[in-house]
Amino acid sequence: MSRKCEQCIASKLNSLKSLSKEELFRISNCKKTKFLKKGGILFDQGVHINGIYCIQKGVCKVSKMGDNGRDQILNFAKQGDLIGERSLISNEVSNLKAIAVSNMEVCFIPKEEIIRDLEKNTNFSMSVLKKMALSLKKSDDIIVDMAQKTVKQRLASILLFLEDQFTKDEEGEDIEINLSREDIASIVGTATESAIRLLSDFKKKRLIELRGRKIFVINRKGLHKLARGL
Repeated sequence: MSRKCEQCIASKLNSLKSLSKEELFRISNCKKTKFLKKGGILFDQGVHINGIYCIQKGVCKVSKMGDNGRDQILNFAKQGDLIGERSLISNEVSNLKAIAVSNMEVCFIPKEEIIRDLEKNTNFSMSVLKKMALSLKKSDDIIVDMAQKTVKQRLASILLFLEDQFTKDEEGEDIEINLSREDIASIVGTATESAIRLLSDFKKKRLIELRGRKIFVINRKGLHKLARGL
C-alpha cells in the first residue's frame, strides 16, 4: 500500500512541501506507485513523460545520449528528488533518460495535477523554478569542469560527490549503489580504460579502496587536493 503524500518523508524533501494538505491529499488519490529493479528504465529519451516522478526509495542515473551513440551521465536522483518537471513545463519530449542503479520505489503524478498546482500555488511554482535554476547552474558547472579540469581532477571530485550523496538516505539506511567502471567513466567524461587506470593509481596512493565494484574513499583530504589540482 503506497503511503500518503502528506505523511511521506520524500515529499518533505522537494517542492511538494510547498503544497497545502488539501493539495497533497488530492495528489495522493491520483498518484501511481511504481517499483523498478536495478537496471530498469524509469523513462527514456525522446518520450513524453506526461507527469513527474517523486523518488521514494533508491537511486537512478540521469543521462543523455550524444551524437556518437554514447550515454553521458549528467546526474543522479535519489530519495526526495523530483524528475520530469522541465519536460512537463516545456511540453516537450524528454531529452534525458533515467535508469535505476538500485531497486527503486517511485510515485508518478499526472501532468494535469501538477499544472493545476503550478497555476494556483505561487509558493509551489517558485520552488519548482528555483530547483530548475539550480539544475541549470549545475549543468553550467559540468560544462566548465569538462573544459578546464583534467580527467584526474574530475574523477577525484566525482568520488567525493558520490560518497557524500549516497552513503545514507534521509531515514539513515544504507544506499546500495554499485556503479560499473563504464558508469564512472561516463560521469567523468573519459574512456573506460582511462578511468580504470586512474582508479588503480588512486588505490596505489591509498586515496581509495576497491572491493569489487565498490569504491571506498579513505583519504578525503588527498582527494580534495587532487580535485583542486594541488
